[in-house]
Amino acid sequence: MSVPLPRFTLMALLAALAAGGALAAPSSATHSTMYRWVDDQGVVHFGDQIPPQYAGKDREVLNAQGVPVRHVDGQKSPEQAAAEARDREAVIKQKQHDTFLVTTYTSVKDIEALRDARLEQLKTQRAAAQQYIESLRARLGTLQSRAVTYSPYSAGAGARRLPDDLAEDLLHTLNEMHTQTGALASQAEEEAKLRVQFQADIDRYRELHTLHSTD
Repeated sequence: MSVPLPRFTLMALLAALAAGGALAAPSSATHSTMYRWVDDQGVVHFGDQIPPQYAGKDREVLNAQGVPVRHVDGQKSPEQAAAEARDREAVIKQKQHDTFLVTTYTSVKDIEALRDARLEQLKTQRAAAQQYIESLRARLGTLQSRAVTYSPYSAGAGARRLPDDLAEDLLHTLNEMHTQTGALASQAEEEAKLRVQFQADIDRYRELHTLHSTD
């Protein structure tokens, strides 16, 4: 059985219990466990049992004087439990990364130096990929020049069928160009993400040092 109390203070609760004789000589009812919980509307409830509709609510266990002595977490749905687990994991990862930042770098310049080195590597890789794509484009042009003399690309009535090796070479070159062009686009995305990640590390590093300096 529960009794809804609109935002009761502890002193008001004690006064109500005393007025009703709840603080009288011990009895079997006095020794029953009392709980305190708050519903979705912010109404405070007290009772010796938790109704099923409030099973998911956190509650406090009260002693005979109405003083909270223990906190009990409410039942969590699988979704809530999973969300809380993700939140805990995120906190742990953030603490680990914070430790990495303050123990690895001595200044913001160290982070910027590593960022610039990584960006330079990506720039070199991108230049090599672009050069390779240009070579593939030139090869494709050469193959297409050869292919136009064969059927079905040639308009001549006596044109021979496109040789199998030439057809395979054309297909391979086209596929390779497609693959390398996609990889080049991925490198551009990686560079953008890298800049964002390093900027986040720089901002967090400064924040951590500000917090330490004010301790």
